[in-house]
Amino acid sequence: MSDRAASFAELDAATVARWQRFGRSGTVHFPEYLGLTVEDVRAGYCRMRMPFRPELLHGGGIVHGGALATLLDAVLVPAIGSGLGPGAEFSTIDLHVQFLEAVADDDVVAEGWVVRQGRRIVVGESEARAATSGRLIAKSVLTYHVAGGHRADDRTTEERSA
Repeated sequence: MSDRAASFAELDAATVARWQRFGRSGTVHFPEYLGLTVEDVRAGYCRMRMPFRPELLHGGGIVHGGALATLLDAVLVPAIGSGLGPGAEFSTIDLHVQFLEAVADDDVVAEGWVVRQGRRIVVGESEARAATSGRLIAKSVLTYHVAGGHRADDRTTEERSA
């Protein structure tokens, strides 16, 4: 894994606890169905794991691209949400995925980070790697729309961290 997390500010314990419960509401939502778990969350950053399960394979014997795309999208939810108020609503409006390698029998770990955060639009990137080898499996550029509970801060993550 990279040292990317070290470049993002740590969050207070309550915010970390809130986002570590991501996808665990009592009702099984799609992230929980896939087994996604938050491993680290910081201001504008998240690392998430998708444990390997044979049910994630498609007929060709490799992890389905839809599962990988879901992980690449979901890892940005805590990264974005960590900088917004609890009442904020946001959703993906654009998702571009590049699949670089296949993975067949390993957990996949993704990192997602905010690249630019405006009042209504947030742009982020994410990468997914095979947990054991660290091979880059896929990467993504995503755009989200924010409605309500947002903060008016259109600086880049790097500018906010400085």
